[in-house]
Amino acid sequence: MKNFIVLVMVSFLSLTGFAQEKQKLNKNKQVEFSVNGNCEMCKKRIEKAAFSVPGVKSADWNIDHKDMHLIIDERKCSAEDVQKAIAKAGHDAGKIKATEEDYNKLHGCCQYER
Repeated sequence: MKNFIVLVMVSFLSLTGFAQEKQKLNKNKQVEFSVNGNCEMCKKRIEKAAFSVPGVKSADWNIDHKDMHLIIDERKCSAEDVQKAIAKAGHDAGKIKATEEDYNKLHGCCQYER
């Protein structure tokens, strides 16, 4: 009888663990938006700015297509939060435009046509 109770409790705990794991997966969201830039230095700067936002799980900026692919935890950040961080680094991101001051801080080869 004691073994049966232990078996039932272990089964219950393992099912609870699987349910919690599934909830965590559902909070991640894939996001895509355009980001202006030109070169590998831009790529490093843009991705670094994205990763500076808590909740960003993955960030990849494509130089050829000028688009950003993110996986974010919606409980911790939004796509707009990431766009603001990238704009602060000097790059227009989605609907958020970099200020003239931030844009002018970019290296000459990184200054894209606005």
